[in-house]
Amino acid sequence: MNSTPARQFALQGAAVILVLSIAWPYYGWGSEALPWQQTSLAIGAVALAFATIARQAWWWRLIHALFMPAIWLTHQLAIDPGWFLLAFILLLLVYRGALSGQVPLYLSNRATVAALDELLGEEEAARFLDLGAGLGSTLVPLADAWPERQFTGIENAPLTWLGGRILSLGRANIDWRWGDLWQTPLADHDLVYAFLSPAPMSELWAKAQAEMRPGSLFVSNSFPVPGVTPWRVIHVACSPPRPLYCYRIACSPS
Repeated sequence: MNSTPARQFALQGAAVILVLSIAWPYYGWGSEALPWQQTSLAIGAVALAFATIARQAWWWRLIHALFMPAIWLTHQLAIDPGWFLLAFILLLLVYRGALSGQVPLYLSNRATVAALDELLGEEEAARFLDLGAGLGSTLVPLADAWPERQFTGIENAPLTWLGGRILSLGRANIDWRWGDLWQTPLADHDLVYAFLSPAPMSELWAKAQAEMRPGSLFVSNSFPVPGVTPWRVIHVACSPPRPLYCYRIACSPS
């Protein structure tokens, strides 16, 4: 299901138009002021219904439900506009991937890192690539555990890239890069790891099949490739469950 920002604006806009087209004539006929608190809650409920019908991801449904009520509440607080600008800049610096590629910031937990460490012990994977490496919560401990192997991290959110760059300093086997995962070649890596979102998985799998060598491994944290049976699923002992879906690259597509 397409979850582009334009689609999300359209869903929210449709909810606003529907509710206001009913509320304004109703209250205007009686020369009453529009009750914005109730109206915002109604818009949130309709937006939630639209997002559910459109089969949006759960976090998009939550955003749609809370967006207009949050605007009303914020207006009531009379916050200085400068704080909104600062918050927007900080969000952009940390969550740039969510805006440009529908990829929020997820940090791998210790149990996941331990599972990947065990997988590296089983695989002859000399070169490990983390697409959307965040702060390096996966890459740094793995690089420390396997100093003879090469680890590459790709991150495009400025603040998280900087944090990861600082945390990876002093480790010769980490190549920490600023870049777009879609522009990153995959052919030179034996194991490619991604903890992204459901939205890009089909396209990312097509990229992996086209670029990765036969026998190499593509691993997705939590989000399987739609319609593709994984070679192996590693059930990580953590809550909420975060299985690792492992896909062995069999051959280049003909």
